[in-house]
Amino acid sequence: VQLVESGGGLVQPGGSLRLSCTASGFTFSSYGMSWYRQAPEKERELVAIINSAGSYTNFADSVKGRFTISRDNAKNTVYLQMDSLKPEDTAVYYCSTYLGTTRSWGQGTQVTVSS
Repeated sequence: VQLVESGGGLVQPGGSLRLSCTASGFTFSSYGMSWYRQAPEKERELVAIINSAGSYTNFADSVKGRFTISRDNAKNTVYLQMDSLKPEDTAVYYCSTYLGTTRSWGQGTQVTVSS
């Protein structure tokens, strides 16, 4: 199982970024996917989830109305569109999936929101 995130970077408050996570090593279209984030000295927190078909999504209260999660099963890729970014969104963002007995993680991508 391999999950590779991309798309992070430095953005000003109010700006947007789109993160991508490309998966391999399992049947991507059969599994739900999640985005988590971890800020310095804080615990990792769940940001967004999407089911295998892309028909159900849910978000942490802190990002509702600003973030969107989507997936392209033909490309084995899940996306996190982040709009109206705030400094408190600064964190390493990870994509993840649970394959029955183990949770797999990508290496993470840094998002920094600062003027």
